[in-house]
Amino acid sequence: MPAAHPYVRAVTDERFVEVCADPPPPGAAPGQWWPPQVLLPAWLEEHAADLDLVHVHFGSESYAAEELAETVRTLNRLRLPLVYTVHDLENPQLRDQAAHDAALRVLIGGADALTTLTAATAADVERRFGRTSTVIPHPTLVNDETLPSGTPSPVTRVGVHLRDLRPNIDGVGTTATLVRAIADLRARGANIEAVVRVNERVRDADAAASIDALARNADGVRLERSARLDDDALVAWLADLDACVLPYTHGTHSGWAELCYDLAVPVAGTRVGHIAAQHPTDFHSFRIGDPVSLERAIVDATSPAWSVPGSDARTAEVARRRADRLDERERVRETHVALYRRSLRTEHAA
Repeated sequence: MPAAHPYVRAVTDERFVEVCADPPPPGAAPGQWWPPQVLLPAWLEEHAADLDLVHVHFGSESYAAEELAETVRTLNRLRLPLVYTVHDLENPQLRDQAAHDAALRVLIGGADALTTLTAATAADVERRFGRTSTVIPHPTLVNDETLPSGTPSPVTRVGVHLRDLRPNIDGVGTTATLVRAIADLRARGANIEAVVRVNERVRDADAAASIDALARNADGVRLERSARLDDDALVAWLADLDACVLPYTHGTHSGWAELCYDLAVPVAGTRVGHIAAQHPTDFHSFRIGDPVSLERAIVDATSPAWSVPGSDARTAEVARRRADRLDERERVRETHVALYRRSLRTEHAA
């Protein structure tokens, strides 16, 4: 769970695994799955006969650690195995991580099997919690057989999408660093521009106003604000970039890094969590507040021929990665099926 999440759909082999639909919370809007009813002891008691195991990905932040502990006790009593994928050792939606850390201790300690996305995260889980995780790479979430390779442009285009300015995005600091880096690169003769994109609806209006002031009159920087892009529009926006800047202050993994990899758009990112471990050859690190480090990251990121949108090299690289990623997704699904079968055998033998 949640059943409808793109990641859950991507890792599920529907030939062997049936994912139950998310039960709607009382009074929730259509399509809203949170707070997840699957984690409520009463729901588990009522539906135990319909389940073989519970696999938790997201949504546990809806409940306190004490509530999750009761969930784990209920699963044990019902002899339903718990599989937990450690996506976030740091929750990107929170600034104070104390509650999340407490929940991790319950779920990681109580799970029958753990998975995570990188070996580096698995090492952190073992060090902090004394548990071993099965490392399963983040699969592609895009179902299209072919992906765009971008529109040709004589100008090198670097973009940062600040989305709705959620807690782990330093929109002001990243924009200020990018504005200075672009100015310095242009002063040295680079034919380069940056686009800073922000959703119309944001969580921090003051930060959005500061971003607007930083970007509006900056040389070589363009500010875009609109409603949230749908999936197709986001793919098209990213595909037109020579490099994408990731503006995170904390977190563990990044779905954006995965989408950029699918599109052969190299990443300039902050070294938080283990995002760099997802696709190391495509990741170029910088520090917010240090424009020289961002300049260096942009230069390194845009040096491969395949980084140029619309080029033959980009088109070929996108096609090569597409084939590899679809094969990888099949292996990811096979690994999940095997993990479920092991968990069920272990539980039945207990």
